[in-house]
Amino acid sequence: MSELKQKLILQLADSVVTMNEEMTVELARTYIEAGFNPYEGINQGLARGMDRAGELYEEEEYFIPELLMCSDAMYAGLDVLRPHLKQDKLGEKHKVVIGVVEGDTHDIGKNLVKIMLETLGFEVVDLGRDVPPVDFVEKAKEIEADIIALSTLMTTTMEGMRVVMQLLERDRLRDKIKVMIGGGPISKSFADKIGAYYAEDASKAAKLAQDLVKDLVQEVQQG
Repeated sequence: MSELKQKLILQLADSVVTMNEEMTVELARTYIEAGFNPYEGINQGLARGMDRAGELYEEEEYFIPELLMCSDAMYAGLDVLRPHLKQDKLGEKHKVVIGVVEGDTHDIGKNLVKIMLETLGFEVVDLGRDVPPVDFVEKAKEIEADIIALSTLMTTTMEGMRVVMQLLERDRLRDKIKVMIGGGPISKSFADKIGAYYAEDASKAAKLAQDLVKDLVQEVQQG
C-alpha cells in the first residue's frame, strides 16, 4: 500500500472518530481523485473509524450524541465513495436477513455490517433492533435468504441467538441458511457452541459472508 493511500485511510478513520463531517467528505474526494480503491477506503477507513467510535461508546467515553455525529461523518464519506464501487462482486444477488436480537437496541455495529454487505453486492433485509428470534427465521424463509446475521452488545440477549439456531434446526434449515453472529460480548467459542459463524467486526463480517455464500454455491453444485 502506498504511503499516501495509507495516510488517507488513517485520516478517514480519524475524521469519523472526531465527528468531522466536512473533513471526511474532503478526504474521501481526495482519496477517489488519487485513484485508490473505494472499497478499501470504506472498509479500512470509514468502517474502522466507526468501529473505534463504537469502542469509545462501550468505554463510556462517547455517548449517543457523539455516536450519531460519528455516524453522520461516516455516511457523508460513504456518499462520496459508494458511487465508485463495482457492484458485481458476487454475480447473482445473495440475500441476508440482519438485525439486533430481542432485548437489545444497540444498532451501530449492525448498521455498519449492513453497509459493508451492501457494498459487496448483497441484498440486505434489515429487521432493525429488538427482533424476536422467530422473526429472523420467518423472514429468511420468506425471502429465501442465504444468511442470517445477528448482532448484540448485551450478554443478557445472547440466548436469542441460540434460539434462532434451534428454530432453524426445527425447520431443517441449518444446511440451507448460514448464521453469522457478532457484537461486544460475542466470541468464537460461543459461536462454535451454538453452531454459528463469528465475525469480529464489520469488515470481517462482510468477508465472512462472501466466503459463506461461496460455500453454499459449492454445496449446491456438489448436490
